[in-house]
Amino acid sequence: FESVVLSNVILGVITYILYNINYINVIIPIIIFDFMFISFTRFFYRLVRVMLNRNKNRNLIRKNVLIIGAGQAGAMVIKELNINKEMTNYKIVGLIDDDTRKFGKYLSGVKVLGNRSKIQSIADEYKVEEIIIAMPSAQKKELNSIYEICSNTNCKLKTLPQIRELESQEVRLKDIREVKIEDLLDREAISLDLKEMNRLINNKVVIVTGGGGSIGSELCRQISKYNPKQLIIFDIYENGAYDVQNEILGNNRKVNIKVLIGSIRDKKRLKCIFKDYKPNIVFHAAAHKHVPLMEDSPKEAVKNNVFGTLNVVNIAQKYEVEKFVLISTDKAVNSTNVMGATKRIAEMIVQSTNSRGRTEFAAVRFGNVLGSNGSVIPLFKKQIENGGPVTITHPEITRYFMTIPEAVQLVLQAGSIAQGGEIFVLDMGEPVKIVNLAEKLIKLMGKEPYEDIELEFVGLRPGEKLYEELLMNEEGLTETKLEKIFIGNPLDIDYQLLMKELDELWNLLELDGEVVINKLMAIVPSYIRQKAM
Repeated sequence: FESVVLSNVILGVITYILYNINYINVIIPIIIFDFMFISFTRFFYRLVRVMLNRNKNRNLIRKNVLIIGAGQAGAMVIKELNINKEMTNYKIVGLIDDDTRKFGKYLSGVKVLGNRSKIQSIADEYKVEEIIIAMPSAQKKELNSIYEICSNTNCKLKTLPQIRELESQEVRLKDIREVKIEDLLDREAISLDLKEMNRLINNKVVIVTGGGGSIGSELCRQISKYNPKQLIIFDIYENGAYDVQNEILGNNRKVNIKVLIGSIRDKKRLKCIFKDYKPNIVFHAAAHKHVPLMEDSPKEAVKNNVFGTLNVVNIAQKYEVEKFVLISTDKAVNSTNVMGATKRIAEMIVQSTNSRGRTEFAAVRFGNVLGSNGSVIPLFKKQIENGGPVTITHPEITRYFMTIPEAVQLVLQAGSIAQGGEIFVLDMGEPVKIVNLAEKLIKLMGKEPYEDIELEFVGLRPGEKLYEELLMNEEGLTETKLEKIFIGNPLDIDYQLLMKELDELWNLLELDGEVVINKLMAIVPSYIRQKAM
């Protein structure tokens, strides 16, 4: 309508000025005719398309779908399901919303059938096969309540990501995804200080060791969004680093990325890189992390996690890097395994080195990362797909969990506020029972635990404990200006004594693994070796 009015007014002015023709008398009928003609052609095309699709899909077996959320997002989901060719086999049976004022009313031609208490009965009555949760602005606790109700319907669950994860305000087909176990974590997201993160990274040369791994690759993805001068991905595994580089460049060709292959054990290689590229920020994510494997190869854990870290720390200090952030783990607290003990020594190296130069050293400690390589979720999924059983070490075992993006946001936030010597810790809510996690995952995959899929308890593995801790008893906890991020008070670690102990540990690497483990226990008094149960 605006185009028709504007074009005819301009035409009227031009004809009057150039040809002295009074166009005003006929402009209103012409506007009406033009508008009706243009509108009719568009409407007719859409009508024909809808009729053809209806005839085409008449013989299709259609899938009954229930949408939860009768708001703007719900309306956009309905529109997407109706017009997208890939979704023509969907039949929307109704909407669910807790707002009683909407009951019985229609949204885009779809009736609001009731509130969340009706989900089970409506799913049974309408033979619903799939439920789409269209509540991107809802809080985690509210979503978890709805997920819990929906999991009892045996319907396939899909959802929209939370609003901060959507690329735009418009819902598109690719935004509608299956509910993941990460969505069920009962913890609100971290609030990000984007200005601080931009100040940390913008126009800086940033190197990520272990940049092709689970945490390292997500670090690279998020760092690339803050306009680094150059992003260096350093990893010994070329395929992972190559994949991350291609993914980032596929989203933004302007990012200056360099992939460098090498090991943190190689001092000469590290020196060349720091000399040539002069990084401002180091995120040290390279490490051996699998607890049972490191129990069998303790010397390799020491070489990589202890002396590899020492190499990167010393060279970063020599070339006066601005900030150095170590990726640590809750397993470093009161360690019961080699991996945790070596990561605790890495923390000690970082803390004791902090006051010896211009570089600000800090560590970030968090729990298990959902979806990372070797984590429990991919293992459980494979076991469920194979028909079970799902193997769990102990019925009472608990773990703190977080998503990969959450872990990386903590690392970046910590780097932005680090002043040196801190160990940053995330308030990760309550620890999760692995049994409950497995049961939820089985339901998410459309099966019933203990009926379709059995759970089998196989006993604790070497070095594994029933629960994890985030802080050592003597560390305490201090709030930061960022919500849910805390600092463990720095411990007084004698640098010279620690270096002497590490020299002795290095000389023991040629001996038996048991000797090395005994030395680890001497360096880390809180490390108490635990046998399998």
